[in-house]
Amino acid sequence: MQILLAAAVLPALFLMSYIYRMDRIEKEPIGLLILLAGAGALSCFPAALLETIAGNIIGSVIDLESETYIVIEAFLVVALAEEGCKFIGLRLFTWRNNEFDCNFDGIVYAVFVSLGFAALENIMYLQSYGLSIAFQRAILSIPGHMTFDIYMGHHYSKAKKALLYGRSGESRKELMLALLIAVLLHGFYDYCLMSSHEILYYVFFAFVVLLDIVSIKTVKKEAANDAPFEQWPVY
Repeated sequence: MQILLAAAVLPALFLMSYIYRMDRIEKEPIGLLILLAGAGALSCFPAALLETIAGNIIGSVIDLESETYIVIEAFLVVALAEEGCKFIGLRLFTWRNNEFDCNFDGIVYAVFVSLGFAALENIMYLQSYGLSIAFQRAILSIPGHMTFDIYMGHHYSKAKKALLYGRSGESRKELMLALLIAVLLHGFYDYCLMSSHEILYYVFFAFVVLLDIVSIKTVKKEAANDAPFEQWPVY
């Protein structure tokens, strides 16, 4: 049991540590980060409930083997439920938090929520299927959750900045983009795995490699350009 828990949680902890080290201007409080990881883990439960309910409803009117069902399942059921629940946890604990005062903070917060979700999800998967899938999930599923939400966090910070400068319309737009981009990335990831089209397995691996490379570059760029909100240029 201890080996299983370690295999399930250590990849998420490693990625949390990486993002934490990249936050160079002002480290976020450990208590807040633990809270966000816990919120992400707990969001697994409403997400699973929503997926079950929505899947049953859609499955009652659309053929489960059809391409239409697979697209809806990937994007509007799984991706929307999981990213939506993570997004709610992110907003609940950080939007009005005084610690949210720098560009890079949104990425840190979103990643900790996403990796809390990924860690608990991974525990449940490994309990069901055993250690044989641990390596696969460590290099695909857990980093996948993080990369989806790097972009959520990027636009989340832009939304907070816009609100602080009195641009509420732009803030709402950035919040919608924060969720939308995460859902689209997550949905495409799942669709490639769910579809029966063989070509999509190759597309999937190309997508994962490209997304990982671009995401790492994005994190490095955003960390290097980090600044308190009041130092950001006003356009």
